[in-house]
Amino acid sequence: MENEILSAGAAIGMGLAMGVGAAGAAIGDGVLGSKTIEAIARQPEAKGTIMGSFFIFFGLVEALPVIAIVMGFILMGYIGG
Repeated sequence: MENEILSAGAAIGMGLAMGVGAAGAAIGDGVLGSKTIEAIARQPEAKGTIMGSFFIFFGLVEALPVIAIVMGFILMGYIGG
């Protein structure tokens, strides 16, 4: 009985981690994209520098859901096992 409760808690924790991680990345991508477009509109001559920074930070923001998924699987493997 106790193992089933731990498995259910681990599954809920995994779902929450993946959902919150994906939602946070979506919000971050939206803000990052809008500010990039705004910056390019203000200074078109700096487009190369702005886009370079955009892709670096976009990759960092997108690492969040990947980390959340890995943490969720670790939670399921070690606790829910």
